[in-house]
Amino acid sequence: MKNVLITGSKGFIGKNLTEALRRNNDVVIKTFDADDDLGLLESHLRDVDFIYHLAGINRPQNPAEFETGNAQSTASIVEILNKTGRNVPILLTSSIQAERDNPYGKSKKAAEDILADYKKKTGAPIYVYRLPGVFGKWSRPNYNTVVATFCHNIARGFEINISDPDYEIELVYIDDVMRHFTGHLDHNPPQPIPLIKGVKEQSAPPVGEARDEGDTCFYKIDRTFKVTLGELAAKIYNLRDMRKTLNVPDLSDYFMRCLHATYLSFLDTRDFSYPMDIKTDNRGSLFELIKSEHFGQIFVSKTYKGITRGNHYHDSKIEKFCVIQGKAAIRFRNILNKDVIEYLVSDEKIEVVDIPPGYTHHIENLSDGEMIVLFWANQIFNPDKPDTYFEAV
Repeated sequence: MKNVLITGSKGFIGKNLTEALRRNNDVVIKTFDADDDLGLLESHLRDVDFIYHLAGINRPQNPAEFETGNAQSTASIVEILNKTGRNVPILLTSSIQAERDNPYGKSKKAAEDILADYKKKTGAPIYVYRLPGVFGKWSRPNYNTVVATFCHNIARGFEINISDPDYEIELVYIDDVMRHFTGHLDHNPPQPIPLIKGVKEQSAPPVGEARDEGDTCFYKIDRTFKVTLGELAAKIYNLRDMRKTLNVPDLSDYFMRCLHATYLSFLDTRDFSYPMDIKTDNRGSLFELIKSEHFGQIFVSKTYKGITRGNHYHDSKIEKFCVIQGKAAIRFRNILNKDVIEYLVSDEKIEVVDIPPGYTHHIENLSDGEMIVLFWANQIFNPDKPDTYFEAV
């Protein structure tokens, strides 16, 4: 059983780390935040086995608070540990700003130096992550991440301001950060691999990277993204417009997958649902569910008793039919002959029926009431090129 201290547990990264470690039955979590009494910190530090020092200040009203919130908070931890004679490993969330000459960067660099001195004197392991912009669920809009600000405002129909759309930023997803951070407890930390500055890696090793600079060990998350502010905004607007266009972005793109999850986490709780455009006629009703240039589209129909849909074939388009309520007869005929093939399906045994090209087909409702069918087509319907030719089965 390990006793772990998380400072800054109420922050964006702290909330995610607390939940990630809470799922580990071998970890006892202790927390310390800015509104806690210093005596609680002293109490925690008497028996902790590992420290995640996430607490920090990045947008204070008074620049002097940078020094207090970043450097002095780190010094307090080291001072207490030195008094107790305990050499406890410490992981510090620093920032790429630590390499820059500004008040925030200087305070982060000072915190790194304090830990470097602690390591030199005690031999305790330290792990410093100079993180780029972190994004994901529970981040705070208009505070510490442009992704959160864009997602929050766009989801609510607010305007966003972009001074330079071509300005490029580097981002890292919170789950990748968690994978690295928890790895230090799970005996699977990143390995110290020399980091060559100035080389942009297309495929970083899964273990991540680290480099030693004197008494400080810097670690780098193995997967980051570079995007301009204009590109970022466009991607989030596309995610917002999915409810109207139904077009799903390419989710094989890991960045889009992470961005999609982040955007949804910023929806107003009264805005989780949205209506579908339902087409009705004398046969029943139909609505499109989702579309994608990569996997086609999914749609759903309700069909009245005794009604038959279809009697057409496709040259290239393929479909899948799945009856999820009721009973149906799905009939096929190769348009080059007169042999009719019939499949009887129902919700008593859910199955999928493939519709090959060159076979005219229809589906007849054999139920006593309405039949509901889930359809998939490998192409988005294009009214100008429908690839649909009517011919009775």
